[in-house]
Amino acid sequence: MYTALYRKWRPMTFDDVVSQPHITAALSRQVAEGKTAHAYLFTGPRGTGKTTCSRILAKAVNCLHPVDGKPCLECEICKAADAGTLTDIIEIDAASNNGINDIRDLRESALYTPERCRYKVYIIDEVHMISVGAFNALLKIMEEPPEHIKFILATTEAHKVPATIVSRCQRFDFRRIRDEDIIARLMYIAGEEKIDLAPDGAELIARLADGAMRDALSLLEQCMAFSEHIDRNAVSDAAGIAGRDYLFDILEAAADGDASAAFIKVDELYSRSKDMSRLCDELITQTRNLMLLKTVPDRPELLSCLSDEADRLKRIAEKLSVGNILSRLEVLEQCAEALPKAVSKRTELEMSLVRLCRPPRAVSDGADVSELERRIASLEAEVARLKSGVAIPAKKQESAPAGGGYEPKREPEKPAEKQPQKPQEPFVKCPVWEDILDRLSERSPGCAGALKGAEAFVSGDRMMIIVTSKFFMQLLRSPENSTALQEAALHVTGVKYRIGAKCREEQQDGGGKSAIDELIEKAKAAGVPVTEE
Repeated sequence: MYTALYRKWRPMTFDDVVSQPHITAALSRQVAEGKTAHAYLFTGPRGTGKTTCSRILAKAVNCLHPVDGKPCLECEICKAADAGTLTDIIEIDAASNNGINDIRDLRESALYTPERCRYKVYIIDEVHMISVGAFNALLKIMEEPPEHIKFILATTEAHKVPATIVSRCQRFDFRRIRDEDIIARLMYIAGEEKIDLAPDGAELIARLADGAMRDALSLLEQCMAFSEHIDRNAVSDAAGIAGRDYLFDILEAAADGDASAAFIKVDELYSRSKDMSRLCDELITQTRNLMLLKTVPDRPELLSCLSDEADRLKRIAEKLSVGNILSRLEVLEQCAEALPKAVSKRTELEMSLVRLCRPPRAVSDGADVSELERRIASLEAEVARLKSGVAIPAKKQESAPAGGGYEPKREPEKPAEKQPQKPQEPFVKCPVWEDILDRLSERSPGCAGALKGAEAFVSGDRMMIIVTSKFFMQLLRSPENSTALQEAALHVTGVKYRIGAKCREEQQDGGGKSAIDELIEKAKAAGVPVTEE
């Protein structure tokens, strides 16, 4: 019977495990020193060796002649374990045996001593699938296990395992397998199996496997059925992904704003039965590469592309800004989320390509972040000028378009009806003027000193300052000093006054009337009641 490659070439000892030296070294040393734990938790992405290391560890602790903590593969225990006939190593699939009754059966069988081995080892795969009640039933035996029992729990979602279980295990986190390790392993297996595998084909398989050796071997086997010579093109066709040239043609057309060229490429791929979801994923991966080229150009090892593709990516990246690339990533991510539920995946992808081909000023369809930042900075500058009291000239109305476009006729504006004026409060002398000056001296001592001897009168939210000379008048009219005085008054009175100023030396009439007297007379003539306190 034919055996799948990932089963046939499953590692049999710790030395065969790829890209996990931090785990295999620790486990083999524990076995060699006889200091193995009663419970282990193996976590990490799929296809990284969790179940494989569980089986190797179960063999190692029971091997009759271990070599440096590794199973010898020659004794009867190792041979029976590899053949799957050893009853003392029990593998449980928690996805289908996750009930409380299944764990109770496990607890009852755990009380019996092993038949042939030193330890009875329970390997529970996908342990996060166990129900809450089953976890509670498992907790007791994991707290105080018999000396002949060992547990090895494996999961891809460690966050779903209760903390009470995790705290009773030695946890080992498996890493994604590096691309270079996958390539080396694929080339070795291809040599042993007499498979015509080209290096660029192995490199593309490693990229598509995304750190999972099992996925890489499954894809290699799929390519074997598609073509005798497995190169980059054969892998692309067998996996149903976009050919690399088509992929970069689409990215370049989008960067140039050429929607027609992008649609033609998608139509060619669709006619060849390419998967639109896989195409979108590939576009996301390469757009991420564009982002990395713009932000960290000195770290090429972070790129997820083949070695001869970086130059073309650099040429595309030169046409785009960082903000535009980020907006494109957002559009593609939204497309990837919508594709599984879309009635027509092709149409959904083409809609996203239209957005990618639009200029970056289209704010509603993914604006250029740098353009938005420029607009925000301009608005912030205008707000700052308003706060400082600097007048901003009104913008002129835009003229009609050069082509003589239609402009709707505007109705003449009606004069606003005069609202009846509310009676104004009388001006009175400010009773806390000295307190305001004391507060002002903390921020602007010079301005506060200049106002010594001045008088202040208030009416509603207005404050009129009568100064003694024109020099003090100029000092007070400075935006910085007027703002400081306004804030000091707000702090003391709780009212944000509109501040005006008059000089006693200005506009005295022949009778020797002062400015304050003239101000009071004008107020009375206007019908404003004035009282003096």
